[in-house]
Amino acid sequence: MQDITKNNFDFIRVLLAFIVFLGHLGTLSASPDLKIFEHSPIEIAVFGFFAVSGFLIARSYDRSSSLKSYLKKRIRRIVPAYLLVIFLCAILLSLVSTYSLTEYFSNTQVYKYLFWNSLFLNFKAPWLPGVFGNQAVNGALWTLKIEMCYYFSVPLLFLLFGKNNKYRNISLIILYFLSLIYLNYFESLHKISVAKQLPGTLSYFIPGMLIYFNFDKFIKYKNILFIIALATVWIDLYLNIQLFSPMMIGVIVMYIAYSFKFLNNFGKYGDFTYGIYIFHFPIIRTFQTLGLFEDYNPFVMALVCMLVVIAVGVSSWHFYEKRFL
Repeated sequence: MQDITKNNFDFIRVLLAFIVFLGHLGTLSASPDLKIFEHSPIEIAVFGFFAVSGFLIARSYDRSSSLKSYLKKRIRRIVPAYLLVIFLCAILLSLVSTYSLTEYFSNTQVYKYLFWNSLFLNFKAPWLPGVFGNQAVNGALWTLKIEMCYYFSVPLLFLLFGKNNKYRNISLIILYFLSLIYLNYFESLHKISVAKQLPGTLSYFIPGMLIYFNFDKFIKYKNILFIIALATVWIDLYLNIQLFSPMMIGVIVMYIAYSFKFLNNFGKYGDFTYGIYIFHFPIIRTFQTLGLFEDYNPFVMALVCMLVVIAVGVSSWHFYEKRFL
């Protein structure tokens, strides 16, 4: 039977992070030449992240010696780098603000930004004074609030569903469909931001958990499940409804994770994905604010921007993140 620890999650997370980067590059650069990147499937990439989280967080809790040990590991993974990007943005983006440094740091919005964002409540204060036209500093961070909710949800789900795998599977499937009802209801009302809160996004998280709890069966039937998943996603897209596609996105992601063995060592130099994900948004916006996409060849600047994002992600891992793990 396949070793659960031999997987391609490092490759998948880097791939998903760059899909998100390209989508935001097309949108935030304001360059007509780069507009083609707007078609990058950001939403599917984010949902892929949620499916990976469902699998890995369930495994993390299942293998932890205690609740305290589990929470300590999970919080150390996400919180230090998250706080770093919040504080660096508040300080360094003063340099591209239309306000003087004195006006900027005397503005209460700076401290509201620090306070609310430190609590993962980005929507309460998403902007900084005179920065990016008072638009959201880092629109990618909304998913981190969801991720933190997942961290606390998993122990509750284990407590409620117990160790009996049959009962646990049935309970998770029921929860999956309840989540879909919430998601589709608010999407039908065009309340997309409400639809994508925790009750709705659980439909993408739960498939990862289900595959973890039924890993041996998944590996045994993964090829046929992959074919079914591809067909089902297209059907849901055609009918414009999310019924089985969240589950099938989970199947597709986990199929890639446990196929293509040559990708197993992709993360041997470090896990740069988180740094790339949390820093890319303000970096792209800074390039746009400085007029780099407009004044120079936009494709060259897109490449430079990507290299800067990679460099920041690598530095964040080696000089900061891994110290907490």
